[in-house]
Amino acid sequence: MPPLSWNEIKSRAVAFSRRWADEASEQAEAKTFWNEFFQIFGIDRRRVASFEQRVKKLDGRDGCIDLLWKGKLLIEHKSRGKDLDRAHQQALGYFPGLKERELPRCILVSDFARFRLYDLEEDSRHDFELKDLHKHLRLFGFIAGYQSHAVREQDPVNIKAAERMGRLHDLMQETGYSGHALEVYLVRLLFCLFAEDTGIFQPQQFQDFIEQRTHEDGSDLGPQLAAFFQALNTPEDRRLRHLDEQLAAFPFINGKLFEEPLPIAAFDAAMRQSLLDCCGLDWSRISPAIFGSLFQSIMDKQARRNLGAHYTSEQNILKLIRPLFLDSLREDFVKVKGNRRKLEELHKKLRGLTFLDPACGCGNFLVIAYRELRLLELDILRELHKSGQQNLDVRGLIRLNVDQFFGIELEEFPAQIAQVALWLTDHQMNQQVSEEFGLYFARIPLKTSPNIVCANALRMDWNELVPAERLSFSFIMGNPPFVGHQWRNAEQVADMNAIWGKEGRFGRLDYVACWHKKAVSMMRDNDSTAAAFVSTNSISQGEQVGILWPELMSAQVKINFAHRTFQWNSEARGKAAVHCVIIGFSLRDQPEKWLFEYETPSSEPQARKVSQLNPYLIDAANVVLPSRSGPFPGIPPMKKGSQPTDGGNLIMTQEEKEEFLRLEPEGSCYLRPYVGGEDFISGRRRWCLWLKDADPGRLRQLDHVMNRVKAVKEFRLKSPTASVREFANKPTLFTQDRQPDSPYLALSEVSSENRRYIPIGFMEPDIIASNTLQIVVGATLYCFGVMNSVMHMAWVHTVCGRLESRIRYTPSVYNNFPWPENPSAKQRQAVEAAAQAVLDARAQFPAASLADLYDPLTMPPVLLKAHQTLDRAADAAYGKSGFKSEAERVAFLFDLHQKYTASLLPLAAQEKKTGRRKKAAAGQGH
Repeated sequence: MPPLSWNEIKSRAVAFSRRWADEASEQAEAKTFWNEFFQIFGIDRRRVASFEQRVKKLDGRDGCIDLLWKGKLLIEHKSRGKDLDRAHQQALGYFPGLKERELPRCILVSDFARFRLYDLEEDSRHDFELKDLHKHLRLFGFIAGYQSHAVREQDPVNIKAAERMGRLHDLMQETGYSGHALEVYLVRLLFCLFAEDTGIFQPQQFQDFIEQRTHEDGSDLGPQLAAFFQALNTPEDRRLRHLDEQLAAFPFINGKLFEEPLPIAAFDAAMRQSLLDCCGLDWSRISPAIFGSLFQSIMDKQARRNLGAHYTSEQNILKLIRPLFLDSLREDFVKVKGNRRKLEELHKKLRGLTFLDPACGCGNFLVIAYRELRLLELDILRELHKSGQQNLDVRGLIRLNVDQFFGIELEEFPAQIAQVALWLTDHQMNQQVSEEFGLYFARIPLKTSPNIVCANALRMDWNELVPAERLSFSFIMGNPPFVGHQWRNAEQVADMNAIWGKEGRFGRLDYVACWHKKAVSMMRDNDSTAAAFVSTNSISQGEQVGILWPELMSAQVKINFAHRTFQWNSEARGKAAVHCVIIGFSLRDQPEKWLFEYETPSSEPQARKVSQLNPYLIDAANVVLPSRSGPFPGIPPMKKGSQPTDGGNLIMTQEEKEEFLRLEPEGSCYLRPYVGGEDFISGRRRWCLWLKDADPGRLRQLDHVMNRVKAVKEFRLKSPTASVREFANKPTLFTQDRQPDSPYLALSEVSSENRRYIPIGFMEPDIIASNTLQIVVGATLYCFGVMNSVMHMAWVHTVCGRLESRIRYTPSVYNNFPWPENPSAKQRQAVEAAAQAVLDARAQFPAASLADLYDPLTMPPVLLKAHQTLDRAADAAYGKSGFKSEAERVAFLFDLHQKYTASLLPLAAQEKKTGRRKKAAAGQGH
C-alpha cells in the first residue's frame, strides 16, 4: 500500500490535534493517543512498534520503554505538564539495553500537549505544541515512508553498511556458496534492504519476515529466502492462492532482478543474525553512488581493510559532468525560467539525452548524472506547476528514466550493482518528487531498465549498445582504467593492439588512451556527441602527447574543457589517490572553453575561461611538440648520463667504499665519484669502479675488483635483453658510456614538483654521471642562467612528464625549449652575471645540499633574491616582461616555439632537396 499524500496526512493531523486538545491526561489513554498518532501517517502501530518494551539499563535495573519502533523511533510519554528534559534523559538511559540494530534514529517525548523530537542522525531538536502538529509533519516523513533527510557521501553509515555486508559475504562463502550465485544473491539482498527503508516495501517488512517466519538457528532461512525471491518475481495476480500471507504482502518487483534461479543457500544462526544486523541499518541514508564501489570492495578482504579509500567521491564526479553537460543545461533552465513553452521544450530535450559510460564499474558516474538530471527536472516541474503542487499527480509528468543510461563493464558483479544502483536512485528521486508534490509516485513493478552490459568495451562496437535513434545529443563519460605500458597484462596488450595496431609507438601510451580512440570513432557517426574521461595525467605530458594527440587531432578533435593535474580519490583497489586530469572533447568546437587549474594537486580548482586549449591543457597554440633529436640551432645538446647495468656490483655507498679500500687499497685508483639524480640533489655520496682503459694485468692482481667484475658478467648473462647479454663480454665497462671529458651541466631526471626551481649545477668530468642524470656538455654560464629561470620552469611545469606528481625531465623537453630569440650581448651578460650570483649564493652554504637550498621552507633569502634577479634578466633576454601568470609565459613560449619551427621548415626542406641532388650526382658518377 503506497504512503498517504501529504494533504491527507495534514487533514488527519488537524483532526487528531482537535480530538486530543482537551482530553484527560491519564496514562491509560496514552496508548490510544499514540495508536491514533501513527494512523495520521496511514501506519498500523501494531505492525511496527511495541508498547512497554522491557530493557536492562546501564545500572542493571529494569527499564520499560513506553513505545519502541526498533531502529526508527523511541517514544517516552509523560502526563500533561511534566518535565520533558527528564523524559529525554530517561529515554537515553534505555540505550544500553538495546541491540545496535534496535537503536532509534529519533527520540520523541510528549505530554499530550507538547512534542519534542530529537533527530539523532541530524543532531537536531524540534519543539512544538499539539495544535501546531500539522505544521511539522515533514519531521515525521520517515513514519509515512517518505525519505526526510539528505544523503551524505561522507556518512559513516556507508562504510558500516559495506562492513556488515562484507561479514555476510564471508559467512556465506565459508559454507561453499560462492562465485556468480553469491554475487547475485548479495545484490538481491542489497535491493531488499534499500526497499525496506525507502518505501518500496512496508517499513520493517523484510526484517519482520526474517524474524517471524524463520527459525533462530537459521536452518530454514535459505528456503524461505528462495520462496521470497520467487514471490518478488511473480505478479500478485499470478501467485499461489495459499501463499504465506507475509510473502503475499510483498510487491511484484520485476526488472529481471529476481528472475534467475539460484542454488538454495544454507544459513546458520550466525548468518541469520548477520543478515538481521544489516536490516538494522537505515538504508535510506546510504548513497547508491558511493555504496556501489564500497560494496564491490567487500569481495576482497584486503581491500575491505581500507574501505574509506575505495570510493569515487561525488565531488570529483561532478568535476566531469558539470562542464560536460550539466552546467549548460542549468544555464538553459535559467534562461527559459519564465517561459512555459520553452520550459516544456527543455523538459522534452532532457528525455532525448543519452549517456554512456564505457568503463562504468559500479555505475558511479551514471548514478550521479541521473540524480542531477532528475533534480533539474524537479526544478522544471516546480516552475511549470507553481500553484497546487500539493495536489499534483506527477506520474505522467516525469519524463526522465533509467533507460537513457548505458554502461559497459568488464566484470559481471559491478555491472549488476550498476543496474541496481540506478534503480535505487530512480526510486529515491521518485520519493523526493512525491514529497514535493504530495502524491506518492513509484515505478514498481520495474518496467524500465538501465542498459548495462558485461563486456570488454575495447572489443565491442559501442554503437551496437546505443540505438541509432538515441545517438543524437549523447554524452560519453567515465573513469577508464589507468595502466602504464610496463604494467599491462597479456589481455590488455592484445586490447592495445586491437585499437592502435602494432606499428608505431602507440604501445607507449597508457591503457586509458584506448577509450579516447573508441570515443572518437563513435563521434564520427554523430558529431554532436561529446565525451569526457578522467585520465592519467601522462596523456597530457611528456612523450605521450606526441603519440596520442596527433592521432586524435587528425580526426578534428577539439578540447572543450580540462582539469589540469589534481588528486583523485579512486575506487580502484590499492589506489586511494592518483594524479589525474579530466579532458572534455568533441568534434565540434565550442565557443566557450574552460580550464580548471590547481595550485597543488589537492587544492580546489580555479576555473578560467580561455580562448583555446591544446593537448598540454594550456591556453596556447594548438600544437604538439615534435620528437626532436636535438635542441634548436646554437644550443649545446643534452643526453642521459652513463648506465652501468651491473646488478649493483660496480657501484658502492660511502661505507662500502671504505670497506673496499680496507680490503684492497690498491684499487683506489679505479674509484670515481658516482652521482645519480637523488645523489645530486640530496648530497649523498656514492662511488663506482671506473675501469675504462684499465690495465688488464693490474686488474687481475686485485681480487676484490675481479670478484665484482665476475658478478657483473654473471648478472648480464641472465638478462632477458640481448644487448645486455652481449655486454657480458665487457664486464669492466658500463653498458652505456656517455661520460664527458670536460665540465658539464647536470640536473636530475626526477625532481620534486614543490620546488620553485629544478636544482641544476656544473660538475667536473671526473665525476661519473649516472643514467638518472641529464647532462649538457659544453653548457655555458648563459645556458645555466636560462635553465635556472622562471621561464624555463614554466615550460617544465607544462611539458614535462610526471612520475606520480614529480617532474620527469627528458632530453625531449630540453630539445623543444625555445631559448631567447637573438638576445643582445648586454642581455646575455646580464643573464651570466645573475647566474654567477646564484652560484655565489649557493657557495655561502657549503654544508647544505641542493635539497636544502631549494626546499621552499628553507631556501636562503639571499639565494631566492639571486634567482629573482636572474628571472628578470632572463625575461629581458626574451624581450618581454610583466607576465601576469605562468599560463601567460607558457602561451608566449609556445608561440615562440611555433615561430622557430616554422623558420626551420624551409631550411629542412632545402637540406633534404640538396641531399637528394648529391645522392643523384653520386649515382651518375658510378
